[in-house]
Amino acid sequence: MTAPSPADSDGRRRLSLGFLNWAHALDHYVILIFPTVVIGLEAVYGRSYGELITLSTAAFTAFGLFALPSGWLADRFGRRNMIAVYFFGCGLSLIAVGLSSDFTVLAVALFAMGVFAAIYHPVGTPYIVDLAVNRGRTMAFNGVCGNMGAALAAGITAAIASWLGWRGAFLVPAAIFLVSGLAFVRYVPDDGRKPTPRSLAQDVALDRRVAIAVVTLFIVLALFSGLVFNAISIAVPKMVDERMGAAVPLFVTGSLATAVFLCGALAQLSMGRLVERVPPHFLVAGVAATQLIGVVWASYAEGWVLLLALAVAMSAIYGQFTVNDIVLARYCPATWRNRVYALRFFFIFTSAGPAVWGVGRMYEQGGFHLVLLVASVIAAAFVVTAFAIALLVNNVEARRARAAQPAE
Repeated sequence: MTAPSPADSDGRRRLSLGFLNWAHALDHYVILIFPTVVIGLEAVYGRSYGELITLSTAAFTAFGLFALPSGWLADRFGRRNMIAVYFFGCGLSLIAVGLSSDFTVLAVALFAMGVFAAIYHPVGTPYIVDLAVNRGRTMAFNGVCGNMGAALAAGITAAIASWLGWRGAFLVPAAIFLVSGLAFVRYVPDDGRKPTPRSLAQDVALDRRVAIAVVTLFIVLALFSGLVFNAISIAVPKMVDERMGAAVPLFVTGSLATAVFLCGALAQLSMGRLVERVPPHFLVAGVAATQLIGVVWASYAEGWVLLLALAVAMSAIYGQFTVNDIVLARYCPATWRNRVYALRFFFIFTSAGPAVWGVGRMYEQGGFHLVLLVASVIAAAFVVTAFAIALLVNNVEARRARAAQPAE
């Protein structure tokens, strides 16, 4: 059999990247359908926002909890096969959510959706790292795709729900998932049980003790970032609906929430360029500080000023994901990468369960002012951890620079 030409190989690589970017957009879209739909369900079921939003706790918990086994299964069954399971599993579980007849069935179906949605990040991110030629730009664009999914979730979900009802908001994306899965299986070849190795020349070699310190700090950072990310992302649609100063239709609320999330997409795109000009560990610290400013500002803002405050917070929240992935890929030993990414996403997304439960409980006690006050405290801890990473990595880079200088 004739070996594929370089052009054919590059074409397959680009096609695989295209599907992975699309899958990332769908992954963030699917997990944020319910936080928008729930606004309309208050009238349907006659229950409060706090009660209804906790119904999705199972889905958000599964989204993080099953990140670890997903990474493990990818090593045994192949990344391509696991991404196929992701497409079909999400599609079928969305159908179950859309056809659910009561709260129990709805909760179980949402949990199944979380299980399958959990596959993408621990499998797709290292897949992207290995396929990338220009890692910074490729990962930044992949991050933008994920953010676009989150950004469009509120607006598109609100539009579909207004047109076809809340069940349609789940059934329409279910069809998109299933069609995407069929196309993925048809056009992306099986990668076997091992990913294709690529050059790791961009990676920085660290001694074991420093590498463990860097990875440990990133795991701690993942926990803090997950709590802030999930709390703000879940709360944005309802916060916009409540604090705009006048009653607005669900479609308008969703559109304004979408505009806020789009600011995160622009931030991620800029991070792919900034990381080529500014040391990424400095960006980690700067983005962390900006995130804290945005969250504190949002806790006091109302009306149109709220949108500006949320835009700052969301830009930093999504921007830090891209920068953190790039720094972790640079300093994490290649043999640890799959497991470390799986562990990182486990902490980021497992925190969604406590976050969604906490948002519901704190909202009942003190409204969004209390929710954002607690998020500000967590964001402050995030800043401390980010600066610790920046100092540690900066010391490593300084020693490397001194060692590279010629002797006098």
